Amino acid sequence: MKITIVYDNTTRKPDLIEDWGWSCFIETKERNILFDTGGNGKILLENMLNLKINPESIDDIVISHPDFDHIGGLSTLLNMNQKAVVHIPISFRGIRYSNKVKYYDKPVEIYKNIFLTGELDEREQSLAIKTKNGLVLIIGCGHPGVGKIIDSVSEFGNVYAIVGGLHGFDEFEILENIEKICPSHCTKYKDKIKSLYPEKYIEGGVGEIFEF
Repeated sequence: MKITIVYDNTTRKPDLIEDWGWSCFIETKERNILFDTGGNGKILLENMLNLKINPESIDDIVISHPDFDHIGGLSTLLNMNQKAVVHIPISFRGIRYSNKVKYYDKPVEIYKNIFLTGELDEREQSLAIKTKNGLVLIIGCGHPGVGKIIDSVSEFGNVYAIVGGLHGFDEFEILENIEKICPSHCTKYKDKIKSLYPEKYIEGGVGEIFEF
């Protein structure tokens, strides 16, 4: 699988735009998935086009939670792509497009080797994809707690990597059993994570691409 960050607070690429929010494009053998849509549709679309990602190639859109910095580009994308299936937490309502919309309140396999936690703590869901090394866990902000998110996907396998926003996460010992960590977006203690686990740490930012 391949992950391309298309929306983040930072970038090291001069032709891309940094802005407060989060979105990444995930390519598997079977599905192209956009996880979250950043805070601004125009910025999201410009970054995607500069990264040569066609919005019409998206098969699925997963929304972690309905904060503005994660759903800001959703309408822009749905105006361009009516075939993408939208996967959202059970409490998120208000999508009025022709796209198929699915709601989740518990951990589930949505496609072969692709899993959602469902809404945790009435707040947020995360995505997990099984690779040969284990699960790659993609998180929006981590409001329910990284430990709880990991526990919720444990029935599907061991977590190998974590990518995404971790807010004020400071239970750093949880990362001892994780092989790769890319703390992005709203993560408060990036520097601390990097200093504790330099061999595991991956730098985020718009335009960064990882393969697992």
